[in-house]
Amino acid sequence: MHIVLGVLTSIVTILYLLDRVGIDIGWWNPFYWRRRRAFAEKFGSDPIYSIEDPLHLASLFVIGTAKLDGELTAESKRAAQEQFESNFSLSSKEASELFSSAAHLLAAPQLLDNQLGSLVEKNASSFSPDQAESIIDMAVAVANADGKASATQLEFVEKMRSSFSMPRAQAGTWQ
Repeated sequence: MHIVLGVLTSIVTILYLLDRVGIDIGWWNPFYWRRRRAFAEKFGSDPIYSIEDPLHLASLFVIGTAKLDGELTAESKRAAQEQFESNFSLSSKEASELFSSAAHLLAAPQLLDNQLGSLVEKNASSFSPDQAESIIDMAVAVANADGKASATQLEFVEKMRSSFSMPRAQAGTWQ
């Protein structure tokens, strides 16, 4: 027994001295490791996946649909803000802020299709059928603001519709 205590004392002394010299031994602590890993997963991931507010998610779907073919035009921006004002009952300033935040979060065009696809699959159950239909109607209206929606945009709208698993219905409200 005295040998085991001597070995443990030696190990603790060595670890203490390493810590005093400046060598990080925190990775030996499983609680510290778990806390650091949780922090890295939470703040190292894409901020788009931490959004839970239905209005912000809907704005991401609408703006994302318009951005699938490239940068947004003035007509699509105006159409999106008008859709936000009428469907979400927002003032023009609030609609502009919602548009700006959604456009900022969707800044990387090369990742847009993957981001939106996984976002729809993750949050499809958080919308009522009326809200889902409203999102789809807004996305189609904004995509058609420049003329006719592209095949990529229409394909994404159909993907949203199947993820929301809903038949064609009347437009819903957000009030």
